[in-house]
Amino acid sequence: MARRRWWELPPAVRGAVEERTGPVRCAEPVATGAVSELVAVLHTATGAHFCKGIRSSNPLAWMHRNEARLNPYLPGVAPRLRWVVERGGWLLLGFERVAGRHPDLAPGSADLARVAGVLSGLASAPAPAVDVRPAAVRWAGWVDPEVVDGDTLAHTDVTARNFLVHAAGVAVVDWSAPCRGAAWIDTALMVVRLVRAGHSPERAEAWTGSVSAWASAPAGALDAFAVARAGLLRERHRGSGAPHLGELADAAEAWMWHRLPL
Repeated sequence: MARRRWWELPPAVRGAVEERTGPVRCAEPVATGAVSELVAVLHTATGAHFCKGIRSSNPLAWMHRNEARLNPYLPGVAPRLRWVVERGGWLLLGFERVAGRHPDLAPGSADLARVAGVLSGLASAPAPAVDVRPAAVRWAGWVDPEVVDGDTLAHTDVTARNFLVHAAGVAVVDWSAPCRGAAWIDTALMVVRLVRAGHSPERAEAWTGSVSAWASAPAGALDAFAVARAGLLRERHRGSGAPHLGELADAAEAWMWHRLPL
């Protein structure tokens, strides 16, 4: 998706944002983010704002609306939403800026313990009492509903770029498509990410030992989810040909065969 620069937005859109932020002195582009059409850190006299935006007509704009709706109910590791601007055909969200770095998921990284800690905390918090898509609907046709059913808010996109390690801990960003489900879902999704990052499936699962929700997960549920994850990623890769999806599918299949050896 083509990215826009802050200065390429219509003047009325930029003006509506500056009514909330004050004059933008510098707009620093941010490279990460697959859905947004604009991602930037807006520097103003009163501080910095993380801004992500999309045209209101974009079929994926629902993800930004969903994130704005859910932000007040998210756990403390999620940056707070400061403002929403919809003007001139654009929808822009402004968050508190977290100055941090993405964690290193490679074997031996000191960040692995930090990631496990934040996932353990998220897994222990119940889903908010608002409408959140059930995991059974999210993975319908791939896994039986009872396998992923639960009352925990799962982030579901646990790529390293959605974690920010900073001086006070770890922030978790981009809550555009969470679901309500089993407490172990995000940890299982991270296992696949770790395998892709160079861990063996055995070592990736050993890492889960510090995540409390994993120990209580039924082995049969994890087996079924591993099969579903491998199948879904392989199908997505065949449909798009994206190299990163092929790597994730390979990792998911390695995890699946670890759990279900021939």
